[in-house]
Amino acid sequence: MSTYEEKLSILAEMIAFAKADHAIKDSEYDFLLGVATQLGVDKATFDSLFKTEVEKIMPKTQAERIVQFHRLVLLMNVDQEQHQIEVSELHNIGLRMGLPPSAIEQVLTIMHKYPNKIVPPEVLISIFKAHYN
Repeated sequence: MSTYEEKLSILAEMIAFAKADHAIKDSEYDFLLGVATQLGVDKATFDSLFKTEVEKIMPKTQAERIVQFHRLVLLMNVDQEQHQIEVSELHNIGLRMGLPPSAIEQVLTIMHKYPNKIVPPEVLISIFKAHYN
């Protein structure tokens, strides 16, 4: 399980990603707050992440990196708008996390086949498994 600092880093990365299109919509904020709650981060601390920087900590395991990538895909699509800057940033984040470029591309392509572009976790996992075998 992630440390508290790792959880704050996860949220900070997601907040920065949400700001890529220069606006955070209510749906994005609500999604981020839900993730914060799941991670055990209180609302006051979560809100402070919009104003303060925290140390960036790379998720340690490949599984944690895939989960974070999935969170970012969900975040990108929660407002039901997709901007090229978000797609490019998501691709770059995936690369920085060491995820296979072909798997990233496949996820970004396949998401259009699902309602609200929500890739089911088992589909996402199978994509990454195929690229690691």
